[in-house]
Amino acid sequence: MSDRLEDILTEHLNVVFCGINPGKGSAALGLHFANRSNRFWRTLHLAGFTPHEIHPEEGRTLLDYHCGLTTLVERPTASAGELARHEFNDAAVAFEQKIRRWQPRFVAFLGKVGYSAVSGQREVAWGLQPLLLGGAAVWVLPNPSGRNLAFNLEQLVDAYQQLRKAIAQDNHVPLIS
Repeated sequence: MSDRLEDILTEHLNVVFCGINPGKGSAALGLHFANRSNRFWRTLHLAGFTPHEIHPEEGRTLLDYHCGLTTLVERPTASAGELARHEFNDAAVAFEQKIRRWQPRFVAFLGKVGYSAVSGQREVAWGLQPLLLGGAAVWVLPNPSGRNLAFNLEQLVDAYQQLRKAIAQDNHVPLIS
């Protein structure tokens, strides 16, 4: 099994989506969000980030739509609940350096857990955050995991569309080219 999942990044993206950490199956395949129950790729398409649903093995094409993908903690687990608090703390500085290096306009945390760990805030609201991270605006989105039963697909799409609209307003150009 791979011990890390490669980032999908390049400079000056509109947004970098940040998962908590890779699932063991995704890491073993070397593909982000490879679990069929994960709704990430479908949500991105339905929210208007991509013109069609990207399959995990085509993940690098996300760059064509000015979006990137990374994880906060690199260690794969069966569940994010297996991560120790210190792993989040240890990852925070390197993550901020990564964002500074690639200079996206937005970083979107998939779930409150990751942003809470990086920011040190216990209470985190959905949506745009008041502070920048590594020079990027921060947005917190619901986690698209199939285990996240608090949000159905329609609610996920709505939340992701809010980010897409904010990026489009900030950019003054359509996201899909």
